[in-house]
Amino acid sequence: MTATYAAPSTTASPAVARRRLASSLVGGFFLVMAGVHLGLISSDPEVYRHFADDALLGVVRTGWASVFMAAPIVFGALLMAGEIAIGALLLAGGRAAGAGWLLAIAFHALLLLFGWWAWAWAVPAGVVLVILARRDATTEGHGR
Repeated sequence: MTATYAAPSTTASPAVARRRLASSLVGGFFLVMAGVHLGLISSDPEVYRHFADDALLGVVRTGWASVFMAAPIVFGALLMAGEIAIGALLLAGGRAAGAGWLLAIAFHALLLLFGWWAWAWAVPAGVVLVILARRDATTEGHGR
């Protein structure tokens, strides 16, 4: 009796391809937004000053003014680094993408602290992220 080797398929099913497309698009979005923050901290870090003016909690408003705005270039760069990490994890696929989805959802949940205007973006985006993350988690093998 001889053993035979079957090479793994290099073509993904349409459903798997759609799931991978979703993580690639969301990952790419986070990388683009990181680029936006690079532009903001490079050109005018004071643009962040009023971001938390409508925050729902006083601690968020005062914390933003006294902590983030004390060093907006540093904190803007940290925000950018976080977005790069989320984007890279989503693009990496597999278990890394699972972590990327969780961080993307957490990122949007934290946006809710910044006021009702943020809810208009973060709630619908969060719902979409949860749906896409659940679909991605069902991808066979979780790999790319």
